[in-house]
Amino acid sequence: MELNQYISSGILELYVYGALPEEESIKVTQELKQHPEIVKEVEEIEGALTQLSTAAAPYNPEALLYTLQQKITEKQKSGVVEHPAKRKRTNLVLYIGWAASIALLIGLVSVISDRNELRDSLETAQAKNATLEQQITDARQSAEKNKQLLEVFRDKEIITVPLGGQDVAPEAYAEVHWDEKTNQVYVDAKDLPTPPEGKEYQVWSLTLDPLTPTSIGLLSNFSEDENKIFILENPNSSQGFGITLEPKGGSETPTMEQLYTLGTVQSS
Repeated sequence: MELNQYISSGILELYVYGALPEEESIKVTQELKQHPEIVKEVEEIEGALTQLSTAAAPYNPEALLYTLQQKITEKQKSGVVEHPAKRKRTNLVLYIGWAASIALLIGLVSVISDRNELRDSLETAQAKNATLEQQITDARQSAEKNKQLLEVFRDKEIITVPLGGQDVAPEAYAEVHWDEKTNQVYVDAKDLPTPPEGKEYQVWSLTLDPLTPTSIGLLSNFSEDENKIFILENPNSSQGFGITLEPKGGSETPTMEQLYTLGTVQSS
């Protein structure tokens, strides 16, 4: 059956009403997973039923029945004469019919509400599980990183270079721990001020004669990094290191007016 024919066949209304046999209801559920158009149609049917039931019985079906009774009474007073027995049977049928309709609508709204609440609960649970999984992953990665850093800082062959604050920020301070065997540099930047919006720190490897700076990376996501230790690659024969504040994304050459810290490698 084509999609449009399927939607207009009336089976989706029966599905929403809960009037389908279990086997057919399962088939509709499978179709919902495959066709967003069907999902949209079901949601529109549910919305229409909710509006209808709210309009017909907004939390007070007894009031509606009373209103209907008044309208029937007014019609009887308009001059239409009926046999008392017939009038009694007619009123009874009307009352029963309206009461059944209201009960059905309220029941359908309750079912739809329960389904929506269940759907929301499942989505909330899935989101919580995803967050928990991410937190576990982050904790494991953080633990592994801390272990790696501890091993590095205890290694006697690691070259530690203190970087003192410069004119633009005399209170700034950083340390570079350089592992020449792995070409990795561990930058401890906890005493650098948080960079302003649109700026980030850039680390430079320096040779001194002549003075030649080479970028080895950015201290990206500075505010989000709790321990403020950044791992960068440094394949250079460095004689010193400097950190400047640059526009986000970095610069090809250092902005010397924004030189925050500077230090040289001490000869052993």
